[in-house]
Amino acid sequence: MLHKFAKMLKHVFSVALLSLFAATSYAQSSVTLYGIIDTSVVYASNEATGRAGVGHSGVEMNSSSVNATQFGFRGKEDLGGGLNAIFDLEDGFNSVNGKPNNPGDLFGRQAFVGLTSTRYGTVTLGRRYAFMSDYVSPLSAEGLGWGGNSADHPFDNDDMIRHQSIQNSVRFDSLNYHGLAFGGMYGFSNEAGQFSNDRFYSFGVKYANGPVSLAAAFEQTDRSANPAELNTTGAVTNSDNDAVMTGGREQIWGIGGKYSFGASSIGFVWTHSATNNVTSVFQGAGLAPLVGNDLWFDNFEINGRYFVTHALSLAAAYTLTDGHFDSASKNLYPTWHEAVAQADYSFSRRTDVYLEGLYQVVTGGGGVAAFNASMFNLPPSANNRQLLLAIGLRHRF
Repeated sequence: MLHKFAKMLKHVFSVALLSLFAATSYAQSSVTLYGIIDTSVVYASNEATGRAGVGHSGVEMNSSSVNATQFGFRGKEDLGGGLNAIFDLEDGFNSVNGKPNNPGDLFGRQAFVGLTSTRYGTVTLGRRYAFMSDYVSPLSAEGLGWGGNSADHPFDNDDMIRHQSIQNSVRFDSLNYHGLAFGGMYGFSNEAGQFSNDRFYSFGVKYANGPVSLAAAFEQTDRSANPAELNTTGAVTNSDNDAVMTGGREQIWGIGGKYSFGASSIGFVWTHSATNNVTSVFQGAGLAPLVGNDLWFDNFEINGRYFVTHALSLAAAYTLTDGHFDSASKNLYPTWHEAVAQADYSFSRRTDVYLEGLYQVVTGGGGVAAFNASMFNLPPSANNRQLLLAIGLRHRF
């Protein structure tokens, strides 16, 4: 009898502990450290020397040729009922010298807090990437695609390589409905009396089912074209080397698609960007002056990738960029032709080596230095063409 009573007490005690655990488990949380280190040795031809039209080839060690070197802290707390609190703090740095990519920022890439629900989706507040880089970029060679930063379209005019983050933002991401997802985002100007001076909004939709992936996105930045009204605390700012275009209103559209078959995939991306009252563009790891009324780009890209083995992949892409520049003194129609090829070998899921080559030719630049050939964060060419070769090592953690 005593034995049965003891057994019953043990059972009741076990049930009580399980009930207590179930009642308190929702408060459990986790924090994850993550990041990528991408370092390469790069050869570039015709690097500008400061004398017009005179260039020399150079070899240098470079950070982030494909993926941005970064680290971050990602956290999640279970609040019960399918609701979780989340946060992400992410910063970029130069793996060659250890310097931050966004001077003055502790977390220059992302810094947000939010709530995510298994019934309704996710809402976040803070500094985040927009939908061109999150939705369309994975279908391209550049950005989240296999070619990464070096394969960016001229000046990253379509915001595809996560160079630019949106401050003061509220963003909604839907659940995944049988492969379909969508979202919206708004960045406040944070300027009293100038609600629309340096505000930002974006929308995106994507679909993935079986071998087919599709995406579309739109972004708009509203800024004052008056230099006296420059807002340095708005949604898109260059006070920390973040912006890729400066001037007045900027609009970006993009659509993309990818089809996978066996060990291969082929993709196509079209993007369009237009900036009014442009004042500068991102070139050679900084902003190059380019003052005019309007600057437009249409980027047409086709890309493909083939896995020779589980570890070895070969990839190539070609992009035609049709540009238009209108200023008080001239109208120019520069055209960029860019080819990129890559071989990548993975030692493991986290570590790989790559060999990537790019060749760019620009026509119709009219002698404007900003329209010389240029690729990501390397010194631009002294003329209309440039060759780049990078061999690099990546490690993810």
